[in-house]
Amino acid sequence: MKDEGFILKRVIVVNILILLMFAGISYWSQEKEKLETAVSEQAQEQLLEASGTEEEKSAEEQKQDAKEEEEPEQPTGTEEPKKDYIKWVDFGVSKFALAEAYEYDRDSYGTPEHLSWIDLLAYTAAYTGGNFKDNQTVCQHMDHLKEQISQGEELGKIVKDLEYFSYYQEAYGAVLGGMVGEYEIEVPTGDKKKPKTWEKRYGLKAFHPIARGFPYNDYDDFGASRSYGYKRNHLGHDMLGQIGTPIIAVESGYVEALGWNQYGGWRIGIRSFDKKRYYYYAHLRQGFPYQPELKEGSVVLAGDVIGYMGHTGYSTTEDTNNIDETHLHFGMQLIFDESQKDGDNEIWIDCYQLVNFLYRNQSEAARNDDTKEWRRIYLMKDPAAEAYERTADYSMYP
Repeated sequence: MKDEGFILKRVIVVNILILLMFAGISYWSQEKEKLETAVSEQAQEQLLEASGTEEEKSAEEQKQDAKEEEEPEQPTGTEEPKKDYIKWVDFGVSKFALAEAYEYDRDSYGTPEHLSWIDLLAYTAAYTGGNFKDNQTVCQHMDHLKEQISQGEELGKIVKDLEYFSYYQEAYGAVLGGMVGEYEIEVPTGDKKKPKTWEKRYGLKAFHPIARGFPYNDYDDFGASRSYGYKRNHLGHDMLGQIGTPIIAVESGYVEALGWNQYGGWRIGIRSFDKKRYYYYAHLRQGFPYQPELKEGSVVLAGDVIGYMGHTGYSTTEDTNNIDETHLHFGMQLIFDESQKDGDNEIWIDCYQLVNFLYRNQSEAARNDDTKEWRRIYLMKDPAAEAYERTADYSMYP
């Protein structure tokens, strides 16, 4: 009986332990499910939060990218924006085309049909590629533009889709910009008591570089070879004449260079008031090259006598005649940016046709026997010079 009781107790204990084990397993299984569910929900929340953050970040990045596309990066204070300006001009306008354009400009001034000669030339060049060799073609294009303007059409609309018009307009404007406009000049009256009077005009206010009545010879020698010092091209126009021939300021401006240069000898450099043109007059007379009152900064007017023809130059020694033939070297440099003034990017144009056109407007000069200087006979008032103060010692002006 004792063994049976003992066995019965053991069975009961084992059963109780088994029940407790199953109860524990069931409890912890339920707790595990709760824990996994909680963890899963938390993970989903974190994933959603992370996903939302990435979406927001992506949107911000997209906005920034779009902003950078719309607003280019601005240069810093140490960087300079690149300048856009004309680097080269091939001025091939003929004397005929210059005359045709100028005469229409002058004759139509003050009327609704008025056109600047620069616009006429630029319009023609846009069709011909700057070629002015065929006079008939030149007339056809100019007449077509004149007709459109006479019918009331606006120039801006006419040339709106005309490729290269704006380029030629700027380029030819740089060459011819100061040569036509309003001015006053003395003219003869035929009255001995009052031999001269002032007259207001619109037209050509630029002059030929050699005074009226003085002979010279020339040909188109632009680009010819030169060898003194180093091999190079001739970037000017030579006009052969007599020693002492009065040299005339083509356009009003101020003296930017004056003195000796081993290549040009005694020379004068005159800058236009708009700074687009630099006129170079070289190989002036030995001993008495230019008017004594001239100095750097002096203001001169178109038509003034500025110097005298000679054959100085090709020497490092001042006042040396080392040029074989007496002549004026006349050059015109275009400047669209000041960096082009001196250096490897200079723009010198062939001004042979222009000089021949200017022959229609020569300045008359008279000699002072006491000083042996030549002075212009008929004075001029140029509105372009009014903003500039004349030098006090420039005695030819009252």
